[in-house]
Amino acid sequence: MPRQISRFFRYPELSLKVIRHRFLFWSGAVAVALAAMLIAKTSVLGNSLFAATIKAHPFFAFIITPAAFAGILWLTRHVFAGAEGSGIPQAIAALKIPVLAERRTVLSMRVAIGKILLTTLGLCAGASIGREGPTVQIGAAIMHTLGRWMRMPVRGSEQALIVAGGAAGISAAFNTPLAGIVFAIEELSRSFEERTNGTILTAVIVAGIASMAVLGNYTYFGHTNATLGLAEAWRPVLACGVGCGLLGGVFSRILLTFSSGLSSRPGAWIGTHPIIFAALCGLALAALGQFSGNTIYGTGYDEARGMIEGTRTLPPSFGLMKLGATILSYISGIPGGIFAPSLAVGAGLGANIANLLPGVPMGAVIILGMVGYFTGVVQAPITAIVIVMEMTDDQTLVIPLMATALIALGASRVVCPSPLYRTLARSYMDRVVRRQSRPAIAGKV
Repeated sequence: MPRQISRFFRYPELSLKVIRHRFLFWSGAVAVALAAMLIAKTSVLGNSLFAATIKAHPFFAFIITPAAFAGILWLTRHVFAGAEGSGIPQAIAALKIPVLAERRTVLSMRVAIGKILLTTLGLCAGASIGREGPTVQIGAAIMHTLGRWMRMPVRGSEQALIVAGGAAGISAAFNTPLAGIVFAIEELSRSFEERTNGTILTAVIVAGIASMAVLGNYTYFGHTNATLGLAEAWRPVLACGVGCGLLGGVFSRILLTFSSGLSSRPGAWIGTHPIIFAALCGLALAALGQFSGNTIYGTGYDEARGMIEGTRTLPPSFGLMKLGATILSYISGIPGGIFAPSLAVGAGLGANIANLLPGVPMGAVIILGMVGYFTGVVQAPITAIVIVMEMTDDQTLVIPLMATALIALGASRVVCPSPLYRTLARSYMDRVVRRQSRPAIAGKV
């Protein structure tokens, strides 16, 4: 009997070392879910605090938002370097950074803590940002740190853990396990190798179970009973695909232009005075908030959910003003994602299109608008389809959603040929390469 037990544990898959690694890995997936829940709670709290403040004193936004934007950017640059941006480009770039020291500049626990803190502060200041992008970087940082502690010798294990952490972050943030897997395939890795699929799937499942155990099996944007027959679908599909896809491409093009630096006097001034520019972006956002009736602040979650469920009426200009608010928030340089704001913009644009198409269910067109605009922004159509289907608990619009995403992808590429996250990741990689080459150049001189 002892010999049989000993022989049983000789299997590589059942060795104590492998079991220990798997236990630590599952613990990491739970930690990602807990971090996602933490930033979800702090995001709601930040939104609520700012909304309550400007409801009582509307013009306080002209003081709070500019000052907070300046302070957050200063903290990002001097205390939490590596926590800037949405977080997804940093996770993508980390997959290809060969030097551990450089990878740790964007995937460390210090950066993860800073990401949670700074994103929450941004929402407390009314920034039009989301928590989902930051959750991807936080999840990747947790898994990467876990991999270093485990000292996993398997080739490619660090990249697998980064992808798994990012996918688990999406799964736990949106409560959409399938979208987490698709996001890992389509956006993070652009491939799905045999040796990584189990890692990603396990992380997503464990993170999803942990999230549902605490928060319940909710749907991120509520429920809708909207249906759309194929005979009447062609008009909203075409309108949402072309219109929302083009605007999504314009949004991405603007962000990429500012990220690469404006080649003019304004660009030079922004590079020299980034803190002042962040404050000016906050001031412009406060002014836009006044025009919108204070509807464009924060993640946009409540506004999008209200439109889908038909419980909230927003200004006709909400979609365009939310788009402008998200641009101002992003180019200011403060940390924050664009997932939730982009979905809110798409919902607003979908409502505008529905008003031009009498007889077509508004709820269905709003969902098509979300997919069309989101696809136009990130140029990841499968992720857009799956994430909206899971978030709205609606599988009746599969064919119209696919058609809308396909058209939006083509329309977006007319305006912005390069995918947003991939281009930002390449820019980050270029900066890393330049930093690595400086000592060598200095030595030659």
